[in-house]
Order: sequence, then C-alpha cells, then structure tokens
Amino acid sequence: MNEKNITSSQPTDVLFALTQVLEARKASADSTSSYVASLHQKGLNKILEKVGEEATEVILAAKDAQSSGDKTEVIAEVADLLFHSMVMLSHLDTDITPVLDELARRFDVSGLVEKASRKA
Repeated sequence: MNEKNITSSQPTDVLFALTQVLEARKASADSTSSYVASLHQKGLNKILEKVGEEATEVILAAKDAQSSGDKTEVIAEVADLLFHSMVMLSHLDTDITPVLDELARRFDVSGLVEKASRKA
C-alpha cells in the first residue's frame, strides 16, 4: 500500500488505512527501521507512556491555541494522540472499528444521559 496516497476526503478511510499500516508494521517490520514496530517491541507500557505524553501535549497546545488563535499545533498534537492511541489498540489486538461504533452509539444520546448511564 502506498501510504502517501491517503487523503482526508473520508476520515474513516484514513483511519482504516492507518489500521492496516499499523498491523503490517506490527506483524513484520524491523524495529530498527519502523517506529511502530519499535513501539510494539518495547511493549504496552512504552506505548501508554507515549499516549500520556501526547495527551499532555494536546492540553498544552490547546491552551496555546486559545491565547494565540493559531490551531496548527493543537491539530498536529491531536493527530499524534490519535496515532499513538491507535498503536495502543493495535498492541491490544483491536482496531478503530469498536471505537467508531461506540461513538456512533452515543451520537443521538445526550452527553449527560450517557455519562449518567456509566455510573449505573
């Protein structure tokens, strides 16, 4: 697959294409030449560390975007967070599909009602 041909015309297409790349790198890539393979080799704790690091960077970038009005950095950091979250899902032998299904399930449910249902 040529990853450079992926566009954002259909966001789910990008997510599914990324899922395929992540699985391919997890299965057969050399950890000295693939960042994804190196994360898988280092294990779940390293992947979770990266997810946490990216989440912090999203928070800082969002605060900067609010004061500057420039959203370029927050967009890049959210992309990093989503990427590393997808690596985590891959490491746990799942993909983005159940996450998208859960978002779809919540779509017509009030956020307040949905949150209250998790406490029940």
